[in-house]
Amino acid sequence: MSASAPPSRALDPDRICGPAAVAAVFAVRPEAVLRLFYLPARRPLAGPLCKVMAQARRPYREVPPDELMRIAGTEHHGGIVAVTLPREVPELGPPFPPALLAGRVLPVLDGIGNPHNLGAVARSAAFFGCAGLLLSGDPRGAGLSDAAYRIAEGGLERLALRRVTDLPVALRAIAPRFTTVAAVARGGVAPEALPTGKPFALVMGNEETGLSPATVAACAQRVTLPGSGKVESLNVSVAAAVLIHALDRLGAPAPG
Repeated sequence: MSASAPPSRALDPDRICGPAAVAAVFAVRPEAVLRLFYLPARRPLAGPLCKVMAQARRPYREVPPDELMRIAGTEHHGGIVAVTLPREVPELGPPFPPALLAGRVLPVLDGIGNPHNLGAVARSAAFFGCAGLLLSGDPRGAGLSDAAYRIAEGGLERLALRRVTDLPVALRAIAPRFTTVAAVARGGVAPEALPTGKPFALVMGNEETGLSPATVAACAQRVTLPGSGKVESLNVSVAAAVLIHALDRLGAPAPG
């Protein structure tokens, strides 16, 4: 059974705001764009996109600021908004999609509840060359909301996305291909002490409670970022960026 968008939201279109996010959705899945709206200042960006919309016989329009804010549902729209079909996030299962497994690091998010954190992790993952992102079935987890797309700056479009209902089971299933690593606030090794030879599946937990004991137990390794001790930990999206960068330098490419 798929753990993609909940039924109450399944038919709601997404509103993707900002130049980078809108450009990315046109580059990756233009067929999903239903409508396009933009301010006069965004004509240079919107011009080529309007041609795509015209060829697909879908509406596009230049609008005043107050109307664009109403369409976007936020003042942080960056001057351009694409209304799209909601993106499906299929359940992970064998055979594992090659696109998900291709990078040196596979971020795994377990109950990350803040959509800004989800978007920020996706942006960092795409920046550092990750190929995919795995989301747990924890009901606290943020979905692919307008805010997540905006903060990701196109990163979500560049990643293969999958969900898992039972994360510990999924981690054991991918263990032959990945070194599974639980990011913990204390008690783990420094990134450079992790074994090399395989790509890493880096598991990041909920902002308040971290990872469950069952999820930590399902991982082969634990990693902790050494700090000054003046504060206990980093924001989860910041920690993810630091760890993705560190593990990308250590990990091996996934086998074909």
